[in-house]
Amino acid sequence: MKPRLDLTQVSSGALNAMLGLEAFVAQSHIERPLFELVRMRASQINGCAHCLDMHSKDARSIGETEQRLYVLPGWREAPFYDERERAALEWTEAVTRSAEDAEDLVLANVEEYVAMRRRGREDYRKGRTRRLAELG
Repeated sequence: MKPRLDLTQVSSGALNAMLGLEAFVAQSHIERPLFELVRMRASQINGCAHCLDMHSKDARSIGETEQRLYVLPGWREAPFYDERERAALEWTEAVTRSAEDAEDLVLANVEEYVAMRRRGREDYRKGRTRRLAELG
């Protein structure tokens, strides 16, 4: 997966919006351990080594076990996540992966358009060659 966002290159407005969302969630009723699991899972999906390092340290500092962090990618089969955590992790995956699905759809549409244009050019060339042969 290619990187989606380089925080060193992002505008301050975008970075401030992201930090604002982070602050909003931190003030919500979501407990910090659950919040850290969600952040960790989203970072795993996004493949961000910096974020994984940071969020795993944050989670460990508030008492999260190494076992639960190691098994987090397989949370569906693991017995040690409760129903609330499972719901949050499922939602996290859906929201985080929705961008991938959108990219796939956009790419499929672009590829279809390019193929259609290519077929159109080929049909045009064949028709032109046929007309030239008829004239000659």
